[in-house]
Amino acid sequence: MSFSERIDRLSREIQEAQPQNAAEAEGFRLSWLGRKGAFAEVFEQFKTVSPEEKRAFGQVINELKRAAEERIASFKITFTPESRTNAPRVDLTRPVALGFGGSRHPVSLTMERITGIFRSMGFGISEGPEIEDDWHNFSALNFPEEHPARDMQDTFFVATDPMLALRTHTSSVQVRAMESQTLPIRTISPGRVFRNEAISSRSHCIFHQVEGLYIDKDVSFADLKQTLLTFARELFGANTEIRLRPSYFPFTEPSAEMDVWWGLETEADHRITKGTGWLEILGCGMLDPQVLLNCGIDPEVYSGFAFGIGIERIAMNLFGVTDLRWFFESDVRFVGQFGV
Repeated sequence: MSFSERIDRLSREIQEAQPQNAAEAEGFRLSWLGRKGAFAEVFEQFKTVSPEEKRAFGQVINELKRAAEERIASFKITFTPESRTNAPRVDLTRPVALGFGGSRHPVSLTMERITGIFRSMGFGISEGPEIEDDWHNFSALNFPEEHPARDMQDTFFVATDPMLALRTHTSSVQVRAMESQTLPIRTISPGRVFRNEAISSRSHCIFHQVEGLYIDKDVSFADLKQTLLTFARELFGANTEIRLRPSYFPFTEPSAEMDVWWGLETEADHRITKGTGWLEILGCGMLDPQVLLNCGIDPEVYSGFAFGIGIERIAMNLFGVTDLRWFFESDVRFVGQFGV
């Protein structure tokens, strides 16, 4: 029997097959699609077909196999208990029982809470790429060539010529805002950032930030302090106290770290604040005039401030999470505790 004749005969057998019960239907499936079934033999014989005929026969075999699979699927429907006339049928009009509908991630909840506070204060939202070039991630922000943040221990480099890296802060989005937006600028840039750090209960190589930027005429440090005080009291309560400690960032001068008074009422308070009662939540400062010049803004006319908030640290304290790694493990038992 030629290969063509065998194909024709198999096609007729598929169409004529009429199993009478589930056992016969399963037997038909095995005889056709099993490891030693008819199609296994067909594909073995197909190897001997001349190269000129393989393309045409290949299409025919695929169509034949598809027809067999469709017939077998119809047998399965016919012989399942639900398809019998005397078996109870599913009422598709009945309301379904709603199961677990998912929960919001604590980082998302914290991010939305923070961005909502700043939006109510008149800040817009800016976004940018997670893979950045040297200018936007470093040079425009006054990071000199020898700055440690450029070294491999802190930055995930994607390419070296030209330099591309996973952004180490969302300050890169602020640079893009200064280059493209019309003054005055009042914006926040929430997003995910990456640093080549050891993963532990208190640090991770991936984390989230909300950075803020405000540029206008006659902006002062007092404006920065009042903005952050308003934010802290909206987030932590109306009686929240803050303090600003001198610090250093390449792109702001003067620079400061901001703490909120957390208290020392419990053992957890002592652990979180390292016995001081104060909890550091963000860095901030007045924009360095050189950064404004780098982005095409005249520092003789305009001034501004910037701040950066680590989302995971605040989320840990708001929700009582003791290990930062839990935020990244996708464990539904953990996420399910935080509600929809």
